[in-house]
Amino acid sequence: MTENTQTKKSNSAWHFVREVAELFLIVLVMLIGIRWLLAEARYIPSSSMEPTLQIEDRILVEKVSGHLHKPLSRGDIVVFYPPPSENGGRDLANDPGHILGRLTGLPIFPTEPAFIKRVVGLPGDTIQVVRGVGVYINGRLLNEDYIKEKPNYDLNVLGDIGTTGRQPYPGRPVMDASSAAKPIVVPQGHVFMMGDNRNNSQDSHMWGFLDQNRIIGRACLVFWRHLHPPEYDLIHQTVF
Repeated sequence: MTENTQTKKSNSAWHFVREVAELFLIVLVMLIGIRWLLAEARYIPSSSMEPTLQIEDRILVEKVSGHLHKPLSRGDIVVFYPPPSENGGRDLANDPGHILGRLTGLPIFPTEPAFIKRVVGLPGDTIQVVRGVGVYINGRLLNEDYIKEKPNYDLNVLGDIGTTGRQPYPGRPVMDASSAAKPIVVPQGHVFMMGDNRNNSQDSHMWGFLDQNRIIGRACLVFWRHLHPPEYDLIHQTVF
């Protein structure tokens, strides 16, 4: 083999590696751009938003309205990173590995869990939950025809958050007696989130207010839903 031939093969291999690297870099930049600027897909693993969202639903989460600083509205369904208390007290917002996971969505990077709930309380709202009745916002009962069932707990004061008649929830902020007796008023820059499946949802009635800086985006579309097969024989189905 001549030196000229070896040089050509070496150059060819280098060009191939460079083209693959350039292609990977272009795809990575496009992926980050789409996920950060426009939207990303998410998967529903739990029943906390039933009946609105079912287990195994795939949804599209749009981020344009957030970049345009469009204010949240009551009733918006939002995907967000939960408070640090839901990660064992760790805040992974500035961890390099988790940042790459958030930006790319690639499985080679670690990703912190995300929650999906409905915005119920906006900044300045006073929240009250009455067992078997529903949610009151500023003294008025909220019309919620989308929930699975009425709540089976009461929330009247800050001290009720995280207890709901049971043991205090791990990671719940400790407050003195005077603070615990105060009304539940949503602070500025925060929202009060609840799942539509009120009695099977790990939401603000357990961990308190959500900092709006932890919001990923608004759920805007269910693009895939797993339809379970019917439990009856379609051949012998009779239509009346």
